Amino acid sequence: MDRRVVITGLGVVAPNGTDVDTFWRNTVEGRSGIGYIESFDTSGHTVKIGGEIKQWDPGPFLTERVKRSRKIMPRAVQFGLAAAEMAANASGIFEGRYRVPPDRIGVVMGTGIIPVNIQELAAAISMSVNGRFQVSRFARIEEESLEPLWLLRHLPNMVAAHVSLALGCEGPNNTIVTACAASTQAVGEAFRLIRYGYADAVVAGGADSRIDPLLFVAYTVLGAVSTSQRPPEKVSRPFDAERDGFVLAEGGGALVLEEYEHARRRGAEIYAEVVGYGSSFDAYSVTRPDPEAKGAARSMVAALREAKLNADDISYINAHGTSTRLNDVMETVAVKRVFGRDAYRIPMSSIKSMIGHLIGASGAVEAVALALTVRDQVAPPTINLEHPDPECDLDYVPNEARQIPIKAVMSNSFGFGGQNASIIFKRL
Repeated sequence: MDRRVVITGLGVVAPNGTDVDTFWRNTVEGRSGIGYIESFDTSGHTVKIGGEIKQWDPGPFLTERVKRSRKIMPRAVQFGLAAAEMAANASGIFEGRYRVPPDRIGVVMGTGIIPVNIQELAAAISMSVNGRFQVSRFARIEEESLEPLWLLRHLPNMVAAHVSLALGCEGPNNTIVTACAASTQAVGEAFRLIRYGYADAVVAGGADSRIDPLLFVAYTVLGAVSTSQRPPEKVSRPFDAERDGFVLAEGGGALVLEEYEHARRRGAEIYAEVVGYGSSFDAYSVTRPDPEAKGAARSMVAALREAKLNADDISYINAHGTSTRLNDVMETVAVKRVFGRDAYRIPMSSIKSMIGHLIGASGAVEAVALALTVRDQVAPPTINLEHPDPECDLDYVPNEARQIPIKAVMSNSFGFGGQNASIIFKRL
């Protein structure tokens, strides 16, 4: 028999708030966390803004188990660890009479590229003879200067590894690296681990940090990020006719998923029930979404089918809503394909308008927001939606949050390569 799965803990590190209460208050009030980059010199860059976590200090979240590993923790790991610690503390599954045994607690985290600190390699790279890079000299210099555990900074599984180590989780452990869909898939896969009895609780979510000089150049060349000269907080504008790309951001989000009967016995606060998960692949292009939105629609249909819900049961959709020309239109088409006439009834908003695009962490932070939407029955706004795009003609909750009666809610994530993922939460 399939087991019920609920959310009993939340944690978040986002550009507009590095704790759950601050993040949610700012999100509901439409306050942006996007600003000018401070962590490196952007004077030579076309793009100078991002959703950067300012004045970040991971110290309070480093338990004795992981303190000695701080030197090999890049920012993504730090964000994921902090979010997981918050969620675990809020949930209480690691303490008290009804604590879950360590081997029955899993960890599933989504992430992506771990940037290389080019300053560490600059001296060796700059050395050349007659204009040619000397591999042998590079190897010799780096063998003498690199931190012995340097490689561990760049393994994607280190987010889940450090979270598991810090919290003492000995159950199933997985890392999802499906681009922008990664942490939505992480929540979905965690849901199924509990549903089918492989774990009793799972810390699920994601972390990513691409606020990096080289990656800023790469995304600019790709043509994915906005080059708008508007004030930073006005640049991310999903579904607006004047949008021209997303804003790169960083952060992390985590949720504690728990078997329902166990959560009920211990009197845990329950934010929402996880009832459906769907994933699919476009098989269309590695850079462009399918304009017919067939893959995105399949992930939503699969989530509805697993949840045993109909279109008219969905009260709100957290949109992927990146603020790119192609994605926003595609998602609008997908929602119409799946929901028909109900598409015009369902409020759908994108919090990327306030926090930017956290890539591998975006789905996790949005899942935290989705759980809070269920708890408070409020749809956060899509800010900066000032010039309606005729091709984006649904209800995107423009500029102001809205109180709505909640039955069930959906969140979508669509990633480079053609990855699609959807999850559904329901009010108990």
